[in-house]
Amino acid sequence: MDASSSSHDDAALPSNAEGVLFDLGPVKEAEVAPPGGPPRLRRAQRDQIVMRNLALDALLPEDHRARIVWQYVEGLDLSPLYASIRSVEGDKGRAATDPRILLALWLYATVEGVGSARGLARLCEEHLAYQWLAGEVPMNYHTLADFRTAHPEFLDRLLTQSVAVLMTEDLVDLNRVAQDGMRVRASAGASSFRRRPTLERCLKEAREQVSRLRAEIETDPGQAHTRQHQAQMRAAQERAERVQRALHRLPEMEAKKKLAEKEQARASTTDPDATVMKMADGGFRPAYNVQYATDTKSKVIVGVDVVTSGSDAGQMPPMVEQVQERHERPPKEMLVDGGFAKHEDIEAVSQPEIGTIVYAPVPKSRNPEIDEHAPHRRDTPIVTQWRQRMATPEAQAIYKDRAATAEWSNAQSRNRGLYQFRVRGLAKIKMIALWYALAHNLLRAVALRAGAED
Repeated sequence: MDASSSSHDDAALPSNAEGVLFDLGPVKEAEVAPPGGPPRLRRAQRDQIVMRNLALDALLPEDHRARIVWQYVEGLDLSPLYASIRSVEGDKGRAATDPRILLALWLYATVEGVGSARGLARLCEEHLAYQWLAGEVPMNYHTLADFRTAHPEFLDRLLTQSVAVLMTEDLVDLNRVAQDGMRVRASAGASSFRRRPTLERCLKEAREQVSRLRAEIETDPGQAHTRQHQAQMRAAQERAERVQRALHRLPEMEAKKKLAEKEQARASTTDPDATVMKMADGGFRPAYNVQYATDTKSKVIVGVDVVTSGSDAGQMPPMVEQVQERHERPPKEMLVDGGFAKHEDIEAVSQPEIGTIVYAPVPKSRNPEIDEHAPHRRDTPIVTQWRQRMATPEAQAIYKDRAATAEWSNAQSRNRGLYQFRVRGLAKIKMIALWYALAHNLLRAVALRAGAED
């Protein structure tokens, strides 16, 4: 094509005044590419398959709390737990999960406020610290839940040993111990409480259901091996057992009622050991009364108990006895609030064979003209000494340690999630209370030793 024809074609094309072929409107400033071209970015590629040559141990910081828990567990004698494992080398069956891992997982979970077996199993898949403790050993919530309540004697002995070690290091002396109760919500609804006629009817229905399921097995023996029928049979038997336990508990509940109100006594078909108690917010709910005894010097928990009574009255002598059995010496001084200060209890722990000095507030007299610290006509010499002692400034100053220790240790358990139990039955509830005490003492031991080194 020559130059003349090219010039002719260009002139034939439509154009605007600025010589633009097509008018696209005003160009926005943001759409103008930078002089050097579009920006060059490193974009996320989450579907890319990669191989990382990293050890799990390298991912967790050296000062992480999970390492402290593992170091503590590594120093424990777990031979009682290993002795109960039936899977052995050279025999058939799947290998058992190392109890050391399960113990460390639950201690760390309790420290971090995780109280659900399902939640812990999920964290073992998603959270680095739990993955590190598990060490690539697969976890399921059944194994975790079973382990948590399977070894009461071992955990109880572990609490004693943990305090004994601190006593040998002069970090715990048991000279002054504070006790306080904490009501924790039970895993039972208020609607599960039934009177005697209803409980008897429920028991009859549950037993009839068990008999019907057994008759079905006799008619069709193959049905006994079906998973659905096994689940139905297990549920029916468990319900019959719970209702039976509720009926056995009913006389205890009736004894707390006035004669005209005995028929109103109720027990729970969900958790027969639970008792309706007045909670801290003033409401009434099914709960358990967790009792902790704390050494005021170290703030270490030295005694644990759980009772089904909403009152703290009568709980001091059993705790003093427990501390003496655990650590071979009773507390020299016991700090308790007014709910524990029954005259009979003060008498019991102050006997010469025990010799514990009680610091508890004296109830105020309704008559302002009467001095509550003055001896009363029916007071024994021990009660008189207690009244006179609590009138002194020295005793009142000592008593102030109770709130800073007993209430503090209870608050720490609350901060770790101890608001409602996820298990049922007094035996399992005591296990959970022990887990919280062990987790508390583990952190206190670390803090005390760090202070000793300073």
